[in-house]
Amino acid sequence: MAIRFDGRVAIVTGAGNGLGRAHALGLASRGAKVVVNDFGGARDGTGGSLSPAEAVVEEIRKAGGTAMADGADVSNFEQVNAMVERATKEWGSVDLLCANAGILRDKSFTKMELDDFIKVLDVHLMGTVKPAKAVWDIMRQQNYGRIVVTTSATGLYGNFGQSNYGAAKAALLGLMRSLAIEGKKNDIHVNAICPVAATRMTEPLFPPDILSKLNPEYVTPGVLYLASEEAPTGVTLVAGAGVFSLAGVVETQGAYLGEGGLTVEEVRDNWDRIADPAGQQTLSQAVEQIGKLLGKVQGG
Repeated sequence: MAIRFDGRVAIVTGAGNGLGRAHALGLASRGAKVVVNDFGGARDGTGGSLSPAEAVVEEIRKAGGTAMADGADVSNFEQVNAMVERATKEWGSVDLLCANAGILRDKSFTKMELDDFIKVLDVHLMGTVKPAKAVWDIMRQQNYGRIVVTTSATGLYGNFGQSNYGAAKAALLGLMRSLAIEGKKNDIHVNAICPVAATRMTEPLFPPDILSKLNPEYVTPGVLYLASEEAPTGVTLVAGAGVFSLAGVVETQGAYLGEGGLTVEEVRDNWDRIADPAGQQTLSQAVEQIGKLLGKVQGG
């Protein structure tokens, strides 16, 4: 049975280009009414224009879909709330949020100005928190919602010259996992997409022969699944070039070294036991880690 979004209202941020555009077109093609949000700024977040969002709306309408353009700055809560109010006034609800908006201000940490660090956090992290907060109570009241946040390999594993971007993208994973726990009782599923795609943000990073394999449209089916009624919750889906995988935090079994009189030398001398990957686990929430540690203490 085909996955459809008929009757659903979706907001896609950063939808004027690249990944966001592909996600908006994909949702609309399967019946969703889509708010195409894009501030219309440059790669570094400067400037601003509604034209990119309007162009995507025109594409959707020409294909027979329903959409509206919105130029809210996702780091501005007043503008985000106004966007959500427009959607609910026009279409009655917001069921789906795909938080995709982002900028890059890459520099090595030693050369990076704090303003550039803060701005990237504002757009990626707070630019996801604020739309999520604006739709959260709507989703709770209707006992249904799907939120997809956008992380990155840099957030999972780090990358030179992207400490600001990596910090923001890693923070989104903690946000996603916590909201997945809080939203479960109201059928609000929250997941993360970790895309690898050729966009204006990533084009300088890859040679042309690789870029040709990284079409943003190859990521969108994963986003649509995470936004569907059948979606899991609390997962990080890696997607690129037609390849899909799950990423998660892994914790080793560890070693119980006793309690009284512990020394730094004991940690050093037992490092191989502590780091042994045999039996390592992916935990789903913080309390599981506490349970694992206590189990080690009781088991010796």
